[in-house]
Amino acid sequence: MTRLRQLGRLLRITQVFVRHDLDEFVTAIHLFRPYCLLLRLAPWRLFARRNIPRGVRLREALEELGPIFVKFGQVLSTRPDLLPEDIAEELARLQDRVPPFSGDESVRLVEQALGGKLATWFSEFSREPIASASVAQVHIARLHDGAEVAVKVLRPGIESVIERDLELLYLLARLAIRYAQDARRFRPVEVVDEFSKTIHDELDLRVESANASRLRANFEGSNLLYVPRVYWDLTRRTVMVLERIHGIPISNIEGLKAAGIDMRTLAHNGVEIFFTQAFRDGFFHADMHPGNIFVSPEGQYRAVDFGIMGTLGGKDKRYLAENFLAFFNRDYHAVADAHLRAGWVAPGTNLVEFEAAIRTVCEPVFARPIKEISFGRFLLHLFQTARRFNMEVQPQLVLLQKTLFNIEGLGRRLYPDLDLWETAKPYLERWMSEHMGPRAFLKSLRKEFPKWWAMLPEIPSLVHESLRRAGEADAAQESRARELEELRRQVRHNQRRLYFAVAGSSLLIAGAVLLGMDVSIAGAWEWRRVAGWVLAAAGVFMLWRGWPRRNP
Repeated sequence: MTRLRQLGRLLRITQVFVRHDLDEFVTAIHLFRPYCLLLRLAPWRLFARRNIPRGVRLREALEELGPIFVKFGQVLSTRPDLLPEDIAEELARLQDRVPPFSGDESVRLVEQALGGKLATWFSEFSREPIASASVAQVHIARLHDGAEVAVKVLRPGIESVIERDLELLYLLARLAIRYAQDARRFRPVEVVDEFSKTIHDELDLRVESANASRLRANFEGSNLLYVPRVYWDLTRRTVMVLERIHGIPISNIEGLKAAGIDMRTLAHNGVEIFFTQAFRDGFFHADMHPGNIFVSPEGQYRAVDFGIMGTLGGKDKRYLAENFLAFFNRDYHAVADAHLRAGWVAPGTNLVEFEAAIRTVCEPVFARPIKEISFGRFLLHLFQTARRFNMEVQPQLVLLQKTLFNIEGLGRRLYPDLDLWETAKPYLERWMSEHMGPRAFLKSLRKEFPKWWAMLPEIPSLVHESLRRAGEADAAQESRARELEELRRQVRHNQRRLYFAVAGSSLLIAGAVLLGMDVSIAGAWEWRRVAGWVLAAAGVFMLWRGWPRRNP
């Protein structure tokens, strides 16, 4: 029954893709070619929209297929290293909007999650949602202490819908690998794995709550960014309660100007917030589109929706900082060397060829004014080049590239003359000096010294134990060496014995043949007789030499 349902869904997907003139995506999987040919005869094919870009057609097809496919398209848009640029940019425009479920159902779900009547916790609860998406919707409520909150409620029955569609996506990924020649390099099963992890995290609202709490702690008391408080006592797997955020939507440019906000400062603050999250904290908001950002009358950023977050380790930060600084200094050898030292490309990579490839994609960037240079596009080109040299781009770096691309676009809508390098360079240089220079060494020394001091009394016993183990290892190694040498000697002895046995047998047989020959020629008998006995005697001697002895 499940297979029949999946077949029906696959045929439905094929129908939608063909209707949107996306035949190349369908015919890549040979299994659907006959059905695709049949659909091409349909009347609407007379009005095929071939003048519309394929990215637009793909986006519209995903929107028609439903919210889970929209969500999948959004996740795909964060992997521009795997997709053509036109498709990645268009998928980023996908909007996750679906009709809301009833307010009464929301009340029932909240009461079920919290274990009691709504009035126990809320003095007011708006049954009309202010936002509705594929996974959850948001209601405004008020606590008994007067605090205004946003209540996010998981959509009922969404888990089974997601599991069903995930099975279908995995089936499509496996079919693509089997039938489409170029599919393997896009690693479709791994992409679906990534989407599965993302969507399952969104199904547990406690994960998003933890993300919000961590980001709030990182910017506690900051004038740059405000993150709403999580009400943990009212948060469950299917319900999340956050402080309600008020502010001007950042997409409302006229509203921001009317409030007297300095647009240049606002744009530069956005860049600083991003670099602070990425390089200071290693934890960044990875869904910074305009719908998730508000601005207070004082110009402070206020963020919502913490379902998608990125993390960077120390190695990732060094990689990015070294590459950004080398790029803007046009030191492409340093860019290539940074990849090699970080282990991102194989040790045997030809550094000269890699440097030339990086120069090819980066040099045209400097043909533009510096204010038009895109960090995000530079990273994208860098990833695409590195992939040609078998570099596996880490998902967290691709997520950061996509976030940076959004920040750049947002900043330049606020202030068209935004120069990211003006804000980024001092920050990166300061980070490099603090984390990779003498100051970083002294800081690490101060941090680790208490641990070393605590271990100091144990050092003599540790040294003694190490020396004892080293001595035992040497003795064992010597014993193994003696055994190996004895084995080699035995093998050589057996080889010699085999040689004598074969040679002796051959000589003995040859002597016997000579002695048994009937020779009628005068004088030949004495020669044959002497030669036969000599060969036989030599054969007996060699057999004696090759005969096994008790103590060889």
